[in-house]
Amino acid sequence: MNLDYLINQRARVLDLTVEHLEMTLLAVAIALLFAIPLGIVAARFTAASLPIFGLLGAIYTIPSLAALALLIPLVGLGRTPAVIVLAAYAQLFLVRNIATGLRGVDPAALEAARGMGMAGWQVLLNVQVPLALPVIIAGVRIALVTTISFATITAWINAGGLGTLLFNGITRNNQSMILAGTIAVTALALLADQLMRLLERLTAVSRARRAAARE
Repeated sequence: MNLDYLINQRARVLDLTVEHLEMTLLAVAIALLFAIPLGIVAARFTAASLPIFGLLGAIYTIPSLAALALLIPLVGLGRTPAVIVLAAYAQLFLVRNIATGLRGVDPAALEAARGMGMAGWQVLLNVQVPLALPVIIAGVRIALVTTISFATITAWINAGGLGTLLFNGITRNNQSMILAGTIAVTALALLADQLMRLLERLTAVSRARRAAARE
């Protein structure tokens, strides 16, 4: 393997990796702002879940390059259209897992909480969300890793990130540059996946399940 670019231009690769990560985290954070209320609605109202997931599924099927091209006349080139598209694509994974996690909470736990005099929002925040947290974090993990992958395409509209190395490497027929970008994106995705898996294991529910399994 030709690792010359990765070795000799490691500072450039690191800068683009940080840029790539910033764009990814921003997109997922914005996606969560919409996904949390949508997931709660989908979990609580069965009739609303079908149109919500239908719309999100339709958005996810739009080719990424086509979505970026459609946004260029509206918001121009750069990071803004990239973040919009990435946040839109992340919705499906986030909303699905939020709704699934909330629906999967034991009804007996909810009844016990209501019996203690908790209001609806207290049951949601103090019982449902903590118990659903491993499933919700799993959704964030999938969204994060997928967004890291999708974000490489956004270099096509000058959004920056590691996709810059891939596009420039293809244009210049520079295999070493392409390889550097590929390795960096893969490493970033694997690191994000492992960190989110660790976070999932650290939740109170996951710890309690492991403790019960050992008994």
